[in-house]
Amino acid sequence: MEKDHAAGQLEEEQWVQELLALSEQEQVTPKQLSILRAAIDVFAEKGFSAAATSEIAQKAGVAEGTIFRYYKTKKDLLLAIVVPTMSRMIAPFVLRNFSGVLDVPFESYEAFLRAFMINRLDFVRRNLKIVKILIQEIPFQPALKEQLVQNIFEQVLARVTTITEHFKQQGEIIDAPTPAIIRFTISAIIGYLLVRLLLMPDHHWNDEEEIEQTLRFILHGIGGAG
Repeated sequence: MEKDHAAGQLEEEQWVQELLALSEQEQVTPKQLSILRAAIDVFAEKGFSAAATSEIAQKAGVAEGTIFRYYKTKKDLLLAIVVPTMSRMIAPFVLRNFSGVLDVPFESYEAFLRAFMINRLDFVRRNLKIVKILIQEIPFQPALKEQLVQNIFEQVLARVTTITEHFKQQGEIIDAPTPAIIRFTISAIIGYLLVRLLLMPDHHWNDEEEIEQTLRFILHGIGGAG
């Protein structure tokens, strides 16, 4: 619990730093920055539909009308947070982190998956608020889905495919369609991350043990012998 609390503090500190960097690029005023920070908190906690601009204004320490001076609608406020954040901050951050994982030669597919899971657990933990917002709103916001696909999935998928094909040729992975292997692997990893950080964050987790067990399931299945 103390570890997760510390991670939450790091997450908040990172958000402040990243928003400040964004404000320097786009000349965001201090009031606008406060609105964006407050909106991130409220959207992540309550979801877009249940979030009230009055609550965002109160949390930001501004009048509600001030929000609409900068953003015509609540949806404009959501997009002002998520689209620039994803395209200018999260996507480069993800790809930078992925390059650190995917461009390093691993001695085995298992070593690659282990590094991948540790990398993603760290990323999601430190960016939990925006991940919550993305999960909540992507099904209802086509613009977010398009940004996510273009900025992350297409570029990352190419790298993951190269790694998977490499270990298939070495005989470490069954001769099955690569897209199917990737879907199964990513589904298992994302499932763990969602349960770990979103659905059951207060559960007593041994992350090292959980990662190893997930790797065993991916590599060897759950069926009994013969």
